[in-house]
This record gives sequence, C-alpha cells and structure tokens, in this order.
Amino acid sequence: MGDFRIERDLLGEMQVPAGSYYGIHTRRALRNFPVSSFPVPHELIVALAEVKEACAVANMRAGLLDLKRGEAIVAAAKEVAGGALADQFMVDALQGGAGTSTNMNVNEVLANRAIEILGGKKGDYGIVSPLGHVNLSQSTNDVYPTAVKVAAIRLVIALSETIAGLQGALQKKEQEFAGILKLGRTEMQDAVPITLGQEFGAFAEAFARDRWRLFKVEERLRQVNLGGTAVGTGLNAKREYIYAAIDALQDITGLGIARAENMVDVTQNADVFAEVSGLVKAAAVNLAKVSSDMRLMSMGPRGGLAEIRLPALQEGSSIMPDKVNPVITEMATSVAFQVMSLDHAITLAAASGQLELNAFLPLIAFNLLTELKLLANALSIFRTHLVEGVEADERRCRRWLEESLCLATALAPYIGHEKAGELSKAAREEGKTIREAAVEKGLFPEEEIEAIFQARELTRPGIAGSKKVKKNKEGQT
Repeated sequence: MGDFRIERDLLGEMQVPAGSYYGIHTRRALRNFPVSSFPVPHELIVALAEVKEACAVANMRAGLLDLKRGEAIVAAAKEVAGGALADQFMVDALQGGAGTSTNMNVNEVLANRAIEILGGKKGDYGIVSPLGHVNLSQSTNDVYPTAVKVAAIRLVIALSETIAGLQGALQKKEQEFAGILKLGRTEMQDAVPITLGQEFGAFAEAFARDRWRLFKVEERLRQVNLGGTAVGTGLNAKREYIYAAIDALQDITGLGIARAENMVDVTQNADVFAEVSGLVKAAAVNLAKVSSDMRLMSMGPRGGLAEIRLPALQEGSSIMPDKVNPVITEMATSVAFQVMSLDHAITLAAASGQLELNAFLPLIAFNLLTELKLLANALSIFRTHLVEGVEADERRCRRWLEESLCLATALAPYIGHEKAGELSKAAREEGKTIREAAVEKGLFPEEEIEAIFQARELTRPGIAGSKKVKKNKEGQT
C-alpha cells in the first residue's frame, strides 16, 4: 500500500499511485477510455492551465478564494502552462463526457501541485481541493470550450503565418518563371499557351485566399462562454467573478478574448468550430490541387512532361537505380486528405450536439487542433523542401508548346475558326508544327508568325500580334 494512496468519490474509493499528481477521477477515466492512445493535444492542456489560472485570479478578486490557496493554484497553473508535469495528463483524447475527464485531470494535477507548494502531501485535498478550489465557480462546459478556443486561436494564427510564407515563396517563383512560355492544359488535353509564372501566380493566389480567410475567422473564436458554467446561465458564478475571469484570461494569454453576449448559445452550439475547420479544409483542398499539379509537371524525367524539376531529396526505389520520387507532393497530398477526413468528423460532431451541450467536444477539439498542426507542418515542409528549390526546364516547356497544335487558336482571328481547324488537322497528318504548316501553306510570312507567337502576345487579353500584323486575314479562305 506504500506505493498507492486511497482516494474517494461518490462512486467509492480507488487506489491511486502515490507519486501521481492526478487523482481518482483521472484514474477512472483511464479505465473507461483505453481507446486510441491519442493524447489530449498539448496545446489544449496549456490553454486549460491558463484558464484555471484566470479563474483562480478571478475567484481571489471576487473574495471567493483565499490568497494562500489561490496563489498556490496560480503558481501550479503557470508551471503546467510552461510544460511541467506533461506526463500527468494521460486521458485518451477520444473520451466521453464533453471534456469532463480532461477538466478533472487538470483540476487534480493543479490541486496536488498546489498542495506540494503549500507544504502538504499529494491527495490531502483538505489543503487544496480539485473541485472546491481549483474548479471553483466553473463547469467543464464553460472551461473546456474556452480552452479549446484559446488553443485554436494560436494554431490558426500560426497556420495563417505559415500560409503567408508559402504564398511569398510561390510569388517569387511567379516572377522567376514569368518569361517561360508553356503549353496550357484543360481536362488533361492540350489547350492555349500560358506562362509557367502565371501558373505559379495562380497557386500563390489560391493560398492568399486561404491566408485571408483564416486571418478573419480567428475573430469568431474570441467569443467565449467562461463564466456561463453548466448551460450558459452563469449559475454559481458571481458577476464580479465572470468579468474578472475574462479580464485575467486576456492578460494571461495576450489574446483578444471577449465574453459572448449569449453564453447559452456558445455553450450549446459548436458551429464556430465547424466553420474554422471548413476553412482549414479549403486550404487542404488547395494544397492537394497544387501538389498534384507539381507532381504532374515534374513527371519524367525522360518519359513525362518534365516541365519543372523538383528538389531531389531521397532515393525512390530499392530496385531501380537513380530513381527519385516526388515524395513531398505525395506527403502534402496525404496530409490534405487526412485534414479533409478530420473535418468531416468535426462536421458530424458539431451537428450532433443536443439541447444545452455538445457531448462530442473532445472529438472536435482533438480533430481541429490536430488538423491545424498537421496542415501547418505540411505547408512549411512544402515551402522549404519543394517550392523554394523548384526549377523550370524551359527547353522542355517550349518543346511541348511547339509540338502541340493548340497554337492554331491564336491564328483563328486572322483566318477564321474553320480554316484554323483545317490547318491543325493538316499539321497533325503531315507531322508538322502549326508554325511550319502556316508558313509552308502561305497563310502567314515568317515575321508575322513570329509576332503572333510571342509570349506576351499569347498570354494576355486581346488578339495575339494584332498591333504588328498589318495584313488582316480575317475571313480569308
């Protein structure tokens, strides 16, 4: 029995390891939820510790908690927020109870650490009680979602900054590749010309939208229900405590946290988390699309498009010498798909709240915080390991463009759509380029073809070469 202490709750008593900072409530949760081995995200534990610190400060200001206990709880909370006792937060992320087990885990760890600070022994809850002191004026139902929002705000800001870095890297490539004319493709078939810079510029613009959307949606997360207690009505929380708790949380986190005007609404409904996750998913969609495009454009190096060269990072085969695979694009796509799947689970969970509470907040919290971190990591690697080192193969780009028959489109305004189609068909049957066929058939002199087929002329609004081609062939047969 020396290695254990006995703790009691309304369900009975249980042995708890003598050296543990957690207590009986955590012990029961460990038995009830040996599900995934996924830990509660560290960011959420940090945020919960900060919320507990704010609540202790508010309880002291409201005269509900004596300074001796309150300051010990604050000191313990600061330690946990700084990363101490991380191994004591053991409850599975996929738990029932709307986050009660995690809240109680934090309450017990802070209480036992505060007891130590005051010179007592772990488990002597007469000195500091997990429920009577650490959880004073609170409910899981206001503390837990508030902490989720604090953690999410920080990760949303970090993700937005990561996207901004990727956007900047793509814009640099847009400038670098501005003069490289290549074949555009629609539905995987040859289309009209485009520059490689324009393609990278479009990639950058897509991520610019993601950055802006996430930057704005962070505001939605600032409205919290701290002080609303069980259902948002504030039962058992004094008014002066509620305002003091919000003020203290702002000071502790440095974030623009605000008390929700309707705390019943914020306690019941999880649509804000679904909204944020939806925008994270949108960024994942763009990552998957851009990754796929780069994977296609780098296909080769001899037997495919090979319009761009990706950085060679590792050998790609255990049997084929000198094979290098586009592993970063594949990693990025995998992460994008994972984020999409996590978002779907958040959607289902957010829609499944009932009456005054959503019981599935732990699933929402785990998936939202996980997808924010996953996507930020993937985007950062995508920038540093791929985008910043990507190179263009201008010769290859020019080759596919010249061999394509799409350039007939640029001649259509001069000779008509039908005539341009006949020219394309003839070039295909004779194994010639559009340029060669047009000159050989006497439709255009070499200098006019050259004027029409300039990169700037082919990739901007208007009729290519119209200012230089003096002879108007429109309607000629």
